[in-house]
Amino acid sequence: MNNSLLDPFFTPFECKSLKVANRFTMAPMSRYFSPGGILTEASADYYRRRIEGGVGCVITEGVAVDRPGSVAADTVPGFFGEEGLAAWDRARSGVQAAGGAIIPQLWHVGGCEDFNYPDSPHPPLESPSGFAGPEIPGGREMTLKDVDGVIASFVRAALDAQRLGFDAIELHGAHGYLFDQFFWDATNLRSDRYGGPDIADRARFAVDVVSAIRQAVGPDYAIIFRVSQWKTYQYEAKIARTPQELERWLVPLADAGVDIFHGSDRRFWEHAFPEHGDYNLAGWAKKVTGKPAITVGSVGLDRDLMQDFVSGESAPTLKSLDELARRFDRGEFDLVALGRVLLADPNWLKKVREGRSGELRPYSKECMETLF
Repeated sequence: MNNSLLDPFFTPFECKSLKVANRFTMAPMSRYFSPGGILTEASADYYRRRIEGGVGCVITEGVAVDRPGSVAADTVPGFFGEEGLAAWDRARSGVQAAGGAIIPQLWHVGGCEDFNYPDSPHPPLESPSGFAGPEIPGGREMTLKDVDGVIASFVRAALDAQRLGFDAIELHGAHGYLFDQFFWDATNLRSDRYGGPDIADRARFAVDVVSAIRQAVGPDYAIIFRVSQWKTYQYEAKIARTPQELERWLVPLADAGVDIFHGSDRRFWEHAFPEHGDYNLAGWAKKVTGKPAITVGSVGLDRDLMQDFVSGESAPTLKSLDELARRFDRGEFDLVALGRVLLADPNWLKKVREGRSGELRPYSKECMETLF
């Protein structure tokens, strides 16, 4: 790879409160190193090291909002309470002192048990219709009072992030968790205002959350929303089968206050709607909404995340970076989220840019066992 191809990525990006020095961000990745839900100093250092390694921004692992059962493992960090917020404030301070931006990813898992830690104790789960997948029971069906309570929890978390000085927030609306369970017709069987036959109907819960957050934080605080078609272990799932359906899904979210869409593909180079062109999900999100987009999915690796959970070691490869540069050059997306490559090697970006690819540490399942 010609390293100069990465030069365009080393330009600043700004969207409301979010200001970053380059177009690379650390992708959100659950780590399970927060006993009792409190982020440790080791985790704070882990985030800071990624900024020191060259990326402009960190999107944190998914963090629990203050709703019982919002996460299904007791080692996922919470973003609430005096002790929990103080720990996150220390992480924020370290990242920003190193010259980076930091964004908490606010998370509610809905009816999904944690597939990494299925036996972890947690309060009862809740979901739109009592399902976590097609005919897969998960969580109790939410009442309208529950819906209002969840909306209020997200608003409190967003206000805390803004108050503490985080650069933006991201809402985790992908991979089969709560927002996605409302989006998906296989898990949203409701007959009230939060259900319906069309994706625009089923997007109403997320629209109400975003609208409430926007009203609370004001017009100038950046809101990012992560979406995907695939779910954990439901790789072929589809919410939108055409660009027109995607438009009916995402435009109401943009109108409600989403500033940036984070399109999660298993492999960023794959086409979201092959019969309509070669754009990926982030590219189509930008096309139909006019909003900036983040792309993610196996950047710098030779296979996707779920294959790595099963076997072996994922060898570093730079061949896909030519394609990444081509898509960025044509304006398909604005930011690139790096996942496993940064988990394995905090200096991945610096090494790639300096032509030291032979020094890259490979990703393996064992990387999940440490905060390197």
